[in-house]
Amino acid sequence: MRALLPSQPRRFLVLLLATGLLIASCARVPITGRKQVKLLPESQLVQMSLAAYNDFLSQSNVVESGSEKAMVERVARNLALAVNDILRVEGDQDILADIAWDVHLVQDDQVNAWAMPGGKITIYTGILPVTKTEAGLAAVMGHEMAHAIARHGNERMSQGLAAELGLAAGSIALDQVMADQPQQTRDMIMMAAGVGAHVGVMLPFSRKHESEADELGLIFMAHAGYDPAEAIPFWERMAALGTAPVPEFLSTHPNHDTRIKRIRNEYLPVAMTYYQDAQQRSGPPKNTERYKKHEKAADKSTTLQQYQINNP
Repeated sequence: MRALLPSQPRRFLVLLLATGLLIASCARVPITGRKQVKLLPESQLVQMSLAAYNDFLSQSNVVESGSEKAMVERVARNLALAVNDILRVEGDQDILADIAWDVHLVQDDQVNAWAMPGGKITIYTGILPVTKTEAGLAAVMGHEMAHAIARHGNERMSQGLAAELGLAAGSIALDQVMADQPQQTRDMIMMAAGVGAHVGVMLPFSRKHESEADELGLIFMAHAGYDPAEAIPFWERMAALGTAPVPEFLSTHPNHDTRIKRIRNEYLPVAMTYYQDAQQRSGPPKNTERYKKHEKAADKSTTLQQYQINNP
C-alpha cells in the first residue's frame, strides 16, 4: 500500500491532518452489523466515482440493445427493489441517499464485473456464458450491489489512506482542497478508491469484503425472488475455468472451495429463508422475527423512481 498515492496528493492529506480536518467516523454494515471506519464523506466519494465511471463509459463499448441488455436491466431492477425493501425493514434506509443504481453491460470478453461507490456497476459480456441464467447473473449483480451498500469502496480507501498517513480513523473535508487542486485531489481519491491509471480498472477488495459481499448478495438475490442456491453452480463454473488467467473479479476472492463451502454451510441457510418468504408474498415479508422488530419502519409503497437503471 506504500506506493498507493503519489507524493503530491499525499502532501495534501498531510496538510489536512495538520489543519485539523480529520474527524473520527465509524459506521456499521447493514445486516451483518460489522463495524467499519471511514475517512471520507460518502457523498463526496460518490461524486468522484461518478466522474470516473462516466469516463469509463465514454471509452467503452456499452451494449445499447438486445436480449442481454434487457436481462441485465431486468435483474438490476428486481435487485434494486429488493435492496430497498431490506434496508427499510432493517432501519438502514438512510444509506439509499447516496445510492443511484446505474448498471451497464459492456461488450468485453473479460469474465468480470465490478462496482463503484454510489451504485455504479459494470457487467462484462464475457461473464454471461458463466452466469448462464438470470439467477446466475443475480448472484453476480447482488454481490456487486452488496459492495456498494456495505460501502466497501470507502472502507478500502480509508484503509489505504490510513496506511499512508499512519491514521486510525478520520473524515476528510475534500471540498476544502478541491478548489485549489481539483485534478490532483480527484486523482488521489480515485487511486485510493481503487481506480487505477486506466479508467475502469478496479483494484481488488479484501477477502473480508468479498466474503461479506457474498453473504449480503445472496440475501439480496433471494429477496428478489432468485434462488440463492444457484450461486453455488455459478462459482463451480468459475472454478472450472481452470488454469486460465485469473480475472480481476476473482483477484483476492476466497479460494473457490472455501467460498463454496461457506456459501453452502453459512450463508445459504439464511438466504433461503428470504427466498421462501419471496415465494409467498408481494412486498416486504412479515412472517419472520427479523422483520417483525422493524415492522413499523417498512414502507410498502416501494417504487422505481429513486433508481436509475439506464431508463431515461
